[in-house]
Amino acid sequence: MITTLNRPTFADVRIRDPRRLPLATAERRAPERQTAPADVYREGEDLVARFDLPGIDPAEDVTVEVEGRQLVVRGERKDHRDENAEGRRYSEVRYGEFRRVVPLRKAVDGAAVTASYDAGVLTVTVAGVFAGTTPQRIEVTTA
Repeated sequence: MITTLNRPTFADVRIRDPRRLPLATAERRAPERQTAPADVYREGEDLVARFDLPGIDPAEDVTVEVEGRQLVVRGERKDHRDENAEGRRYSEVRYGEFRRVVPLRKAVDGAAVTASYDAGVLTVTVAGVFAGTTPQRIEVTTA
């Protein structure tokens, strides 16, 4: 028994650029949400989170919330420039929505959270989130 394999001619083969995604995949892809760079650390019994957010208006563009055991900082960087030079535009700064979630050890009341913005840095302090978690040394007795 002889089996013949039919291969398409070279004209029928599609050459695809590997750097490009198929159109169907590109259309389905949702825009990525950015995360804000953060430095999260413990200061005594408080949690302090510092976010680098230069060039934003914190009163209008940033929201700080406590959702259960999570501190959620979200906002949007807006591009206010309307400059086009000969139809070209170069930008190295990312614009769009951002969101950052910091897990907390326990649920806290919104009154325990303070936020301040200075020189492009948003500092959020959650008071008392580490209260009662200081390690205590237990003496070991011998028989």
